[in-house]
Amino acid sequence: MAALSNWPRNRLLLALPSRNLKLLMPALEHIQCQRGQVLMDADSSLDHVFFPDSGVVSVVAVYSDGSVIEMATIGREGCTGVQAIFGAKSSSVRLLVQIPGSAAKMSRAAFTRAMGSMPSFRNLMYTYIHAFLEQVLVSVACNGAHSLKQRLARWLLMMRDRDDDDALSISQSLLAEMLGVQRPTITNAARELERAGLIGHGRRQVTILDRQGLTKTSCECYQLVRTRLAFHLPKTYE
Repeated sequence: MAALSNWPRNRLLLALPSRNLKLLMPALEHIQCQRGQVLMDADSSLDHVFFPDSGVVSVVAVYSDGSVIEMATIGREGCTGVQAIFGAKSSSVRLLVQIPGSAAKMSRAAFTRAMGSMPSFRNLMYTYIHAFLEQVLVSVACNGAHSLKQRLARWLLMMRDRDDDDALSISQSLLAEMLGVQRPTITNAARELERAGLIGHGRRQVTILDRQGLTKTSCECYQLVRTRLAFHLPKTYE
């Protein structure tokens, strides 16, 4: 731990009083998260909670035919395994690393102890679950109400908010899978954004060229999620 300077960088953990974060540090393990890595699968044991320092993790539903669709994204503003807040011991979702980075890994046992013994941690987790549910609810409404181009713009902006680079290492196949459409459909939507000068895209990368323009193209859900997360968790999301 001592070899890692300025760690952890997860903003949820950094929102704790420094004395409480210091108490948690022995329970945190620094790990690297690789693109495409499954941190936890659906119907598996919920053994750990992950607090991303960088990168993005998708919370995806897995169907019987093997298809998946994204329900929410988690970056340095939050944590995975929110069911553990209520004492759950198994995961109902898959946690898939979309953008590589690093995270603080905490065992469910240590998480449960902190929930019981540290009021500041418990209150922060309850606040986070409220913010997380807001994101999920908006995402559900967005999928039914807005065009693919708007949803794609929203998704890219949310990825950028959690990263430090306008160049996002994301393939079109992954975009299609997360947004629940066929690859040719996502290719057409990406080309529309590219023709408008908002993004540049290649085989495994999307670069945001005009963030302001992309925000105008996105549906209102992008700003709605930002506003609600900022209300519940000031200074954790940007």
